[in-house]
Amino acid sequence: MPKLYFNSTRYADLPLHYGRVPPWLAQRMAKLGGAIVESIVIEYGRSSLLQRLSDPFWFQALGAAMGMDWHSSGITTSVMGALKRAVNPRFNDLGIYICGGKGKHSRNTPQELLSLADRTGLNGDELVRSSRLSAKVDNTAIQDGFQIYLHSFLVTNQGEWAVVQQGMNDGTGMARRYHWHSEQMKSYIEDPHTSIYGRNQGEILNLTAAGAQPTKAGILDIAKEDPARMLPEIRRIVMPTHHDVRAEDVDLKRLGSVLALAHEKEVGDFESLLLLEGLGPRTLQSLTLVSEIIHGTPSRFTDPARFSFAHGGKDGHPFPVLTTVYDETIHHLKTSVEKAKIGDREKFDALKNLTLVAQHLEKGFEPVPDAFDQVIEKERAEAHKYGGRTVFGKSKPPNGSQLNLF
Repeated sequence: MPKLYFNSTRYADLPLHYGRVPPWLAQRMAKLGGAIVESIVIEYGRSSLLQRLSDPFWFQALGAAMGMDWHSSGITTSVMGALKRAVNPRFNDLGIYICGGKGKHSRNTPQELLSLADRTGLNGDELVRSSRLSAKVDNTAIQDGFQIYLHSFLVTNQGEWAVVQQGMNDGTGMARRYHWHSEQMKSYIEDPHTSIYGRNQGEILNLTAAGAQPTKAGILDIAKEDPARMLPEIRRIVMPTHHDVRAEDVDLKRLGSVLALAHEKEVGDFESLLLLEGLGPRTLQSLTLVSEIIHGTPSRFTDPARFSFAHGGKDGHPFPVLTTVYDETIHHLKTSVEKAKIGDREKFDALKNLTLVAQHLEKGFEPVPDAFDQVIEKERAEAHKYGGRTVFGKSKPPNGSQLNLF
Protein backbone atom coordinates (compact mmCIF):
# COMPACT_ATOMS: atom_id res chain seq x y z
CA MET A 1 0.00 0.00 0.00
CA PRO A 2 1.50 3.41 -0.99
CA LYS A 3 2.63 5.77 1.74
CA LEU A 4 2.92 9.52 1.59
CA TYR A 5 5.45 10.77 4.11
CA PHE A 6 4.77 14.00 5.95
CA ASN A 7 7.79 14.70 8.12
CA SER A 8 9.43 18.09 8.63
CA THR A 9 9.68 20.69 11.35
CA ARG A 10 8.08 24.00 10.45
CA TYR A 11 6.92 27.13 12.26
CA ALA A 12 4.06 29.47 11.52
CA ASP A 13 1.78 31.99 13.21
CA LEU A 14 -1.50 30.74 14.64
CA PRO A 15 -3.50 33.72 15.85
CA LEU A 16 -5.74 32.86 18.80
CA HIS A 17 -9.42 32.88 17.84
CA TYR A 18 -12.23 32.52 20.33
CA GLY A 19 -15.92 31.68 19.98
CA ARG A 20 -17.84 28.52 19.19
CA VAL A 21 -18.48 26.71 15.96
CA PRO A 22 -22.21 27.01 15.12
CA PRO A 23 -24.16 23.71 15.14
CA TRP A 24 -24.97 23.94 11.42
CA LEU A 25 -21.23 23.85 10.66
CA ALA A 26 -20.15 21.46 13.43
CA GLN A 27 -22.52 18.76 12.13
CA ARG A 28 -21.22 19.09 8.60
CA MET A 29 -17.59 19.09 9.78
CA ALA A 30 -18.12 15.76 11.51
CA LYS A 31 -19.74 14.21 8.43
CA LEU A 32 -17.11 15.48 5.99
CA GLY A 33 -14.23 14.70 8.36
CA GLY A 34 -15.51 11.16 8.84
CA ALA A 35 -15.81 10.60 5.08
CA ILE A 36 -12.29 11.95 4.47
CA VAL A 37 -10.85 9.71 7.21
CA GLU A 38 -12.60 6.66 5.79
CA SER A 39 -11.41 7.46 2.26
CA ILE A 40 -7.79 7.70 3.41
CA VAL A 41 -8.03 4.50 5.44
CA ILE A 42 -9.51 2.61 2.47
CA GLU A 43 -6.93 3.87 -0.04
CA TYR A 44 -3.75 4.30 2.03
CA GLY A 45 -4.26 2.72 5.45
CA ARG A 46 -4.42 3.93 9.05
CA SER A 47 -0.73 4.65 9.34
CA SER A 48 -0.94 7.03 6.38
CA LEU A 49 -3.81 8.86 8.08
CA LEU A 50 -1.65 9.43 11.16
CA GLN A 51 1.20 10.61 8.93
CA ARG A 52 -1.09 13.21 7.42
CA LEU A 53 -2.36 14.37 10.78
CA SER A 54 1.28 14.78 11.81
CA ASP A 55 1.86 17.34 9.07
CA PRO A 56 0.83 20.86 10.17
CA PHE A 57 0.13 22.17 6.69
CA TRP A 58 -2.07 19.21 5.75
CA PHE A 59 -3.90 19.65 9.06
CA GLN A 60 -4.45 23.36 8.40
CA ALA A 61 -5.62 22.62 4.85
CA LEU A 62 -8.08 20.04 6.17
CA GLY A 63 -9.57 22.56 8.58
CA ALA A 64 -9.89 25.17 5.84
CA ALA A 65 -11.68 22.69 3.56
CA MET A 66 -14.05 21.95 6.45
CA GLY A 67 -15.12 25.59 6.69
CA MET A 68 -12.92 26.88 9.51
CA ASP A 69 -10.88 30.09 9.50
CA TRP A 70 -7.92 29.19 7.34
CA HIS A 71 -5.12 30.50 9.58
CA SER A 72 -6.43 30.48 13.13
CA SER A 73 -5.70 28.38 16.20
CA GLY A 74 -9.39 27.42 16.36
CA ILE A 75 -8.87 24.91 13.57
CA THR A 76 -7.12 22.57 16.01
CA THR A 77 -9.94 22.31 18.52
CA SER A 78 -12.70 22.21 15.93
CA VAL A 79 -11.12 19.66 13.60
CA MET A 80 -10.12 17.28 16.39
CA GLY A 81 -13.55 17.58 17.99
CA ALA A 82 -15.27 16.86 14.67
CA LEU A 83 -13.03 13.86 13.95
CA LYS A 84 -13.55 12.47 17.44
CA ARG A 85 -17.33 12.61 17.04
CA ALA A 86 -17.10 11.01 13.61
CA VAL A 87 -14.61 8.18 14.07
CA ASN A 88 -14.94 6.97 17.68
CA PRO A 89 -18.39 5.39 17.24
CA ARG A 90 -16.95 3.54 14.24
CA PHE A 91 -13.79 2.22 15.85
CA ASN A 92 -14.66 -1.38 14.95
CA ASP A 93 -14.83 -0.42 11.26
CA LEU A 94 -12.12 2.24 10.97
CA GLY A 95 -9.68 1.04 13.62
CA ILE A 96 -9.02 4.65 14.76
CA TYR A 97 -9.84 6.11 18.18
CA ILE A 98 -9.31 9.66 19.47
CA CYS A 99 -8.89 10.49 23.14
CA GLY A 100 -8.62 13.81 24.94
CA GLY A 101 -9.41 17.25 23.64
CA LYS A 102 -9.47 20.76 25.01
CA GLY A 103 -9.30 21.75 28.68
CA LYS A 104 -10.99 19.24 30.96
CA HIS A 105 -11.29 16.76 28.11
CA SER A 106 -7.50 16.61 27.83
CA ARG A 107 -7.33 15.42 31.44
CA ASN A 108 -9.62 12.51 30.57
CA THR A 109 -7.07 11.09 28.11
CA PRO A 110 -5.49 8.50 30.47
CA GLN A 111 -8.84 7.02 31.48
CA GLU A 112 -10.08 6.96 27.89
CA LEU A 113 -6.93 5.11 26.81
CA LEU A 114 -7.23 2.58 29.63
CA SER A 115 -10.87 1.96 28.76
CA LEU A 116 -9.93 1.44 25.12
CA ALA A 117 -7.17 -0.96 26.18
CA ASP A 118 -9.65 -3.01 28.19
CA ARG A 119 -11.80 -3.40 25.08
CA THR A 120 -9.01 -4.16 22.63
CA GLY A 121 -6.09 -5.73 24.49
CA LEU A 122 -3.76 -2.84 23.65
CA ASN A 123 -1.11 -1.91 26.21
CA GLY A 124 -2.98 0.82 28.06
CA ASP A 125 -0.17 1.66 30.46
CA GLU A 126 2.26 2.25 27.60
CA LEU A 127 -0.24 4.41 25.73
CA VAL A 128 -0.89 6.50 28.85
CA ARG A 129 2.85 6.89 29.31
CA SER A 130 3.21 8.12 25.72
CA SER A 131 0.38 10.58 26.22
CA ARG A 132 1.83 12.00 29.43
CA LEU A 133 5.38 12.18 28.14
CA SER A 134 4.39 14.02 24.96
CA ALA A 135 2.50 16.59 27.03
CA LYS A 136 5.33 16.86 29.54
CA VAL A 137 7.93 17.39 26.83
CA ASP A 138 5.96 20.18 25.16
CA ASN A 139 5.11 21.88 28.45
CA THR A 140 8.46 21.51 30.22
CA ALA A 141 11.34 20.27 28.09
CA ILE A 142 10.52 22.85 25.43
CA GLN A 143 10.32 26.16 27.27
CA ASP A 144 8.95 28.38 24.53
CA GLY A 145 6.35 30.37 26.45
CA PHE A 146 3.35 28.24 25.46
CA GLN A 147 1.17 26.41 27.99
CA ILE A 148 -0.56 23.28 26.69
CA TYR A 149 -4.36 23.55 26.84
CA LEU A 150 -5.37 20.99 24.19
CA HIS A 151 -4.15 17.40 23.97
CA SER A 152 -5.57 14.91 21.45
CA PHE A 153 -4.20 11.38 21.31
CA LEU A 154 -5.05 9.25 18.26
CA VAL A 155 -4.44 5.51 18.36
CA THR A 156 -5.05 2.68 15.89
CA ASN A 157 -6.22 -0.83 16.69
CA GLN A 158 -2.57 -1.88 16.24
CA GLY A 159 -1.28 0.54 18.88
CA GLU A 160 0.26 3.09 16.51
CA TRP A 161 -0.41 6.60 17.77
CA ALA A 162 -0.20 10.29 17.00
CA VAL A 163 -0.54 13.39 19.16
CA VAL A 164 -1.92 16.77 18.16
CA GLN A 165 -1.64 19.28 20.98
CA GLN A 166 -1.65 23.02 21.26
CA GLY A 167 -0.24 25.62 23.64
CA MET A 168 -1.22 29.21 24.31
CA ASN A 169 0.92 32.26 24.96
CA ASP A 170 -1.28 34.82 26.73
CA GLY A 171 1.35 37.51 26.39
CA THR A 172 1.43 37.43 22.59
CA GLY A 173 -2.07 36.20 21.80
CA MET A 174 -0.59 33.39 19.73
CA ALA A 175 -0.85 29.61 19.75
CA ARG A 176 1.59 26.84 18.87
CA ARG A 177 0.57 23.40 17.71
CA TYR A 178 2.78 20.35 18.26
CA HIS A 179 2.60 17.14 16.19
CA TRP A 180 3.87 13.68 17.16
CA HIS A 181 3.75 10.33 15.36
CA SER A 182 4.99 7.13 16.97
CA GLU A 183 6.29 5.69 13.69
CA GLN A 184 8.50 8.71 13.07
CA MET A 185 9.82 9.02 16.62
CA LYS A 186 12.91 7.29 17.97
CA SER A 187 13.04 8.95 21.39
CA TYR A 188 10.82 11.07 23.60
CA ILE A 189 13.76 13.25 24.53
CA GLU A 190 15.60 13.64 21.23
CA ASP A 191 13.83 15.37 18.33
CA PRO A 192 10.52 13.55 18.88
CA HIS A 193 8.23 15.85 16.90
CA THR A 194 7.10 15.53 13.33
CA SER A 195 6.29 19.21 13.52
CA ILE A 196 5.87 22.21 15.78
CA TYR A 197 3.52 24.74 14.25
CA GLY A 198 3.50 28.27 15.60
CA ARG A 199 5.16 31.64 15.58
CA ASN A 200 8.93 31.93 15.77
CA GLN A 201 9.57 34.03 18.87
CA GLY A 202 13.35 33.87 18.85
CA GLU A 203 15.37 31.50 21.01
CA ILE A 204 13.84 28.77 23.11
CA LEU A 205 15.12 26.15 25.49
CA ASN A 206 14.55 22.87 23.68
CA LEU A 207 15.88 19.97 25.73
CA THR A 208 14.56 17.50 23.17
CA ALA A 209 16.85 18.70 20.38
CA ALA A 210 19.68 16.36 19.44
CA GLY A 211 22.18 19.14 20.01
CA ALA A 212 21.08 19.56 23.62
CA GLN A 213 22.76 16.38 24.84
CA PRO A 214 25.30 18.30 27.00
CA THR A 215 22.41 20.02 28.76
CA LYS A 216 20.46 16.80 29.25
CA ALA A 217 23.50 15.14 30.79
CA GLY A 218 23.26 17.58 33.66
CA ILE A 219 19.49 17.90 33.83
CA LEU A 220 19.26 16.50 37.36
CA ASP A 221 21.38 19.44 38.47
CA ILE A 222 19.74 21.92 36.13
CA ALA A 223 18.78 24.29 38.94
CA LYS A 224 22.50 24.97 39.55
CA GLU A 225 23.53 24.97 35.95
CA ASP A 226 22.88 27.41 33.11
CA PRO A 227 21.66 25.37 30.08
CA ALA A 228 24.46 24.84 27.58
CA ARG A 229 22.41 25.88 24.57
CA MET A 230 19.41 28.02 23.74
CA LEU A 231 18.45 26.55 20.41
CA PRO A 232 16.77 28.58 17.68
CA GLU A 233 13.64 27.14 16.19
CA ILE A 234 14.05 25.16 13.01
CA ARG A 235 12.81 26.39 9.62
CA ARG A 236 10.44 29.25 10.27
CA ILE A 237 7.29 29.60 8.21
CA VAL A 238 5.01 32.40 9.42
CA MET A 239 1.26 32.38 8.99
CA PRO A 240 -0.09 35.93 8.60
CA THR A 241 -2.28 37.51 11.27
CA HIS A 242 -4.73 39.04 8.79
CA HIS A 243 -8.12 37.36 8.76
CA ASP A 244 -8.97 37.76 5.08
CA VAL A 245 -7.53 35.53 2.37
CA ARG A 246 -5.23 37.39 -0.01
CA ALA A 247 -3.61 36.46 -3.29
CA GLU A 248 -0.20 36.18 -1.63
CA ASP A 249 -1.58 33.48 0.70
CA VAL A 250 -2.44 31.16 -2.19
CA ASP A 251 -0.56 29.40 -4.98
CA LEU A 252 -2.54 30.96 -7.83
CA LYS A 253 -1.53 28.32 -10.38
CA ARG A 254 -2.90 25.57 -8.15
CA LEU A 255 -6.11 27.43 -7.37
CA GLY A 256 -6.52 28.51 -10.98
CA SER A 257 -6.30 24.95 -12.26
CA VAL A 258 -9.09 23.91 -9.88
CA LEU A 259 -11.30 26.78 -11.04
CA ALA A 260 -10.54 25.92 -14.66
CA LEU A 261 -11.45 22.27 -14.14
CA ALA A 262 -14.73 23.25 -12.50
CA HIS A 263 -15.83 26.08 -14.77
CA GLU A 264 -14.13 26.01 -18.16
CA LYS A 265 -16.01 24.34 -20.97
CA GLU A 266 -12.96 23.22 -22.96
CA VAL A 267 -11.21 21.08 -20.36
CA GLY A 268 -11.78 17.92 -22.32
CA ASP A 269 -14.06 14.94 -21.84
CA PHE A 270 -13.99 15.14 -18.07
CA GLU A 271 -17.63 14.09 -17.68
CA SER A 272 -16.81 10.56 -18.74
CA LEU A 273 -13.71 10.70 -16.56
CA LEU A 274 -15.64 11.70 -13.48
CA LEU A 275 -18.68 9.52 -13.97
CA LEU A 276 -20.55 11.90 -11.68
CA GLU A 277 -23.86 12.51 -13.40
CA GLY A 278 -25.44 15.90 -12.81
CA LEU A 279 -22.52 17.33 -10.87
CA GLY A 280 -22.55 21.12 -11.07
CA PRO A 281 -19.38 23.20 -11.50
CA ARG A 282 -19.48 24.64 -7.97
CA THR A 283 -19.64 21.20 -6.36
CA LEU A 284 -16.93 20.00 -8.74
CA GLN A 285 -14.66 22.79 -7.45
CA SER A 286 -15.20 21.68 -3.85
CA LEU A 287 -14.78 18.00 -4.60
CA THR A 288 -11.52 18.67 -6.43
CA LEU A 289 -10.04 20.38 -3.36
CA VAL A 290 -11.35 17.66 -1.04
CA SER A 291 -9.90 15.04 -3.39
CA GLU A 292 -6.50 16.68 -2.97
CA ILE A 293 -6.88 16.55 0.83
CA ILE A 294 -7.30 12.77 0.48
CA HIS A 295 -4.83 12.01 -2.29
CA GLY A 296 -2.40 14.96 -2.51
CA THR A 297 1.31 14.68 -1.80
CA PRO A 298 2.96 16.66 1.04
CA SER A 299 4.30 19.44 -1.17
CA ARG A 300 0.74 20.36 -2.17
CA PHE A 301 -0.21 21.78 1.24
CA THR A 302 2.18 24.69 1.63
CA ASP A 303 -0.69 27.13 0.94
CA PRO A 304 -3.51 25.93 3.23
CA ALA A 305 -5.56 29.07 2.50
CA ARG A 306 -6.29 27.63 -0.95
CA PHE A 307 -8.48 24.96 0.61
CA SER A 308 -10.85 27.55 2.03
CA PHE A 309 -12.08 27.84 -1.58
CA ALA A 310 -13.72 24.43 -1.16
CA HIS A 311 -16.66 25.57 0.97
CA GLY A 312 -15.79 29.01 2.37
CA GLY A 313 -15.19 30.04 5.98
CA LYS A 314 -17.47 30.46 8.97
CA ASP A 315 -16.47 34.13 9.41
CA GLY A 316 -17.01 34.88 5.73
CA HIS A 317 -13.38 34.61 4.58
CA PRO A 318 -12.82 34.21 1.73
CA PHE A 319 -16.61 33.90 1.38
CA PRO A 320 -19.52 32.43 3.41
CA VAL A 321 -19.80 28.67 3.89
CA LEU A 322 -21.84 27.30 1.00
CA THR A 323 -24.00 24.81 2.89
CA THR A 324 -25.75 23.22 -0.10
CA VAL A 325 -22.41 22.66 -1.84
CA TYR A 326 -21.01 21.33 1.44
CA ASP A 327 -23.89 18.85 1.68
CA GLU A 328 -23.39 17.73 -1.92
CA THR A 329 -19.68 17.19 -1.27
CA ILE A 330 -20.50 15.02 1.75
CA HIS A 331 -23.07 13.07 -0.26
CA HIS A 332 -20.77 12.32 -3.19
CA LEU A 333 -17.83 11.42 -0.96
CA LYS A 334 -19.85 9.15 1.33
CA THR A 335 -21.52 7.47 -1.66
CA SER A 336 -18.15 6.77 -3.27
CA VAL A 337 -16.83 5.31 -0.01
CA GLU A 338 -19.83 3.05 0.51
CA LYS A 339 -19.60 1.72 -3.04
CA ALA A 340 -15.84 1.17 -2.73
CA LYS A 341 -16.40 -0.95 0.38
CA ILE A 342 -18.45 -3.43 -1.64
CA GLY A 343 -15.98 -3.53 -4.52
CA ASP A 344 -17.48 -0.88 -6.78
CA ARG A 345 -14.60 1.62 -7.02
CA GLU A 346 -15.77 3.48 -10.12
CA LYS A 347 -16.97 6.62 -8.35
CA PHE A 348 -14.21 6.45 -5.73
CA ASP A 349 -11.57 6.37 -8.45
CA ALA A 350 -13.35 9.12 -10.37
CA LEU A 351 -13.05 11.42 -7.37
CA LYS A 352 -9.40 10.46 -7.01
CA ASN A 353 -8.84 11.40 -10.64
CA LEU A 354 -9.98 14.97 -9.94
CA THR A 355 -6.62 15.61 -8.28
CA LEU A 356 -4.73 14.23 -11.28
CA VAL A 357 -6.74 16.26 -13.79
CA ALA A 358 -6.27 19.50 -11.83
CA GLN A 359 -2.52 18.90 -11.57
CA HIS A 360 -2.37 18.24 -15.32
CA LEU A 361 -4.15 21.53 -16.04
CA GLU A 362 -1.84 23.33 -13.62
CA LYS A 363 1.23 22.68 -15.78
CA GLY A 364 0.11 25.07 -18.47
CA PHE A 365 -2.04 27.41 -16.42
CA GLU A 366 -1.19 31.11 -16.23
CA PRO A 367 -3.10 33.15 -13.61
CA VAL A 368 -5.00 36.16 -14.97
CA PRO A 369 -4.09 39.48 -13.28
CA ASP A 370 -6.70 40.64 -10.73
CA ALA A 371 -8.71 37.42 -11.22
CA PHE A 372 -8.23 36.37 -7.58
CA ASP A 373 -10.23 39.28 -6.15
CA GLN A 374 -12.86 38.83 -8.85
CA VAL A 375 -13.27 35.16 -7.93
CA ILE A 376 -13.87 36.07 -4.29
CA GLU A 377 -16.31 38.81 -5.29
CA LYS A 378 -18.20 36.35 -7.48
CA GLU A 379 -18.33 33.72 -4.70
CA ARG A 380 -19.69 36.28 -2.24
CA ALA A 381 -22.21 37.63 -4.73
CA GLU A 382 -23.55 34.14 -5.44
CA ALA A 383 -23.28 32.72 -1.92
CA HIS A 384 -27.03 33.09 -1.32
CA LYS A 385 -27.68 30.67 -4.20
CA TYR A 386 -25.80 27.93 -2.34
CA GLY A 387 -27.13 28.42 1.17
CA GLY A 388 -24.28 30.72 2.19
CA ARG A 389 -23.93 31.16 5.95
CA THR A 390 -21.51 32.67 8.43
CA VAL A 391 -21.55 32.98 12.19
CA PHE A 392 -23.30 36.31 11.58
CA GLY A 393 -26.23 34.91 9.61
CA LYS A 394 -27.39 33.79 6.18
CA SER A 395 -26.22 35.33 2.92
CA LYS A 396 -28.52 37.68 1.05
CA PRO A 397 -28.61 38.57 -2.65
CA PRO A 398 -26.33 41.50 -3.47
CA ASN A 399 -27.51 44.82 -4.82
CA GLY A 400 -26.77 45.42 -8.48
CA SER A 401 -25.56 43.05 -11.18
CA GLN A 402 -23.55 39.93 -10.46
CA LEU A 403 -20.23 38.99 -11.95
CA ASN A 404 -19.95 36.32 -14.61
CA LEU A 405 -16.37 35.12 -14.77
CA PHE A 406 -16.96 31.72 -16.30
